[in-house]
Amino acid sequence: MTADLDVIVIGAGVVGLSCAIAAKERGLSVAVLDREGPAAGASAGNAGAFAFTDILPLASPGILKKAPKWLLDPLGPLTVPPAYALKIAPWMFRFWRACSAARVAHSTAAQTALMDLSKAELEPFLARTGTLAMLRKEGNLQVYESKAELDASLPGWAARQAHGIEFRHLDAAGMAEIQPGLAPRFTHGTFTPGWYSIADPRLYTLALADHLRAHGVLVERVEVEALRPLESGVEVIGAHGGVRRAAKVVLAAGAFSHRIARTIGEAIPLETERGYNTTLPPGAFDLRTQITFGGHGFVVTRLSTGIRVGGAVELGGLGLKPNFRRSEAMLKKAQAFLPGLRPEGGVQWMGFRPSLPDSLPAIGQARATQRVIHAFGHGHLGLTQSAGTARIVADLLTDHKPAIDIASFSPQRF
Repeated sequence: MTADLDVIVIGAGVVGLSCAIAAKERGLSVAVLDREGPAAGASAGNAGAFAFTDILPLASPGILKKAPKWLLDPLGPLTVPPAYALKIAPWMFRFWRACSAARVAHSTAAQTALMDLSKAELEPFLARTGTLAMLRKEGNLQVYESKAELDASLPGWAARQAHGIEFRHLDAAGMAEIQPGLAPRFTHGTFTPGWYSIADPRLYTLALADHLRAHGVLVERVEVEALRPLESGVEVIGAHGGVRRAAKVVLAAGAFSHRIARTIGEAIPLETERGYNTTLPPGAFDLRTQITFGGHGFVVTRLSTGIRVGGAVELGGLGLKPNFRRSEAMLKKAQAFLPGLRPEGGVQWMGFRPSLPDSLPAIGQARATQRVIHAFGHGHLGLTQSAGTARIVADLLTDHKPAIDIASFSPQRF
């Protein structure tokens, strides 16, 4: 690490490792630094979905209607711990502004472009990294507790239809054909066959790290404290001493990225959606597709390592202790919604999703220097958009025009 490199990637989650692989494939010398090592954060505990149909931003008029009711329930789909409410107020104001119809339309178009690129890049990327066998194409079933709830979702499905996304609405009998065992309270559903998943997100991310090591890339555990732009490169300063130097740096440190960006004068309003889940043993339920309980803010996913019950949004930052009562509340609901589910032997988890107010990631060059490229803030969609983000970052690193227009993802848009 004493020698200069073409690129240092900060972050060994799925986005950072994917960017490192794409850079290496362009012939660049690369190293990866991470404060905890590969797959230590949200890349380990997510729902494992490539949610290419999930083009609608979290910031939307619909969420504004639901938010007041949800916020009254401390264990519900969306909560802000009282100890964090004042600190997050500026972010919430930006979120509110992003919910206007014009901004939602803009964000949806941008999100769709990144989704289309990511889907096109995914399978070739998996094939090149030897991970294609981990891909599953089992779809997603969104369930509703009434015809009125389905009807309320129709504008969102119309927006997806306008962008060419395939789906079909189902009654209870149609849902039972796809996924037996749902409680009778769920009377309607929508199935999206284009929803892919990975066998296990942690094992996939670790496989990407192994692929890099096999190609001579150092993946090192280092906590990065600051960046220092130079005329001919960038210095990466470790929190416990040591300085690395590279011609360019990719900042993909997830929920911690804004702290590092701040050291080069970049103020990016990144917040942390704290996600919770419980992973049950593989035989806990005969799950045939991912199920989204949208009205309750969580999903149930079949992984190679178990059945994962998780989701929800707790806007609580990086410092508060986990509230695993949220995991317990979702598991209790899952038992009621899937009566055959066996809840024994579960492992709880909490992780940090990096989220920006308009639901779009920050992808692009830093204001202080074009030698630093930001690639973070994907919220729930880091795994989904990892291959597309990697393609864009590789284009920027090699001075090529990005595959899509990235103006909407500018880190300086706030």
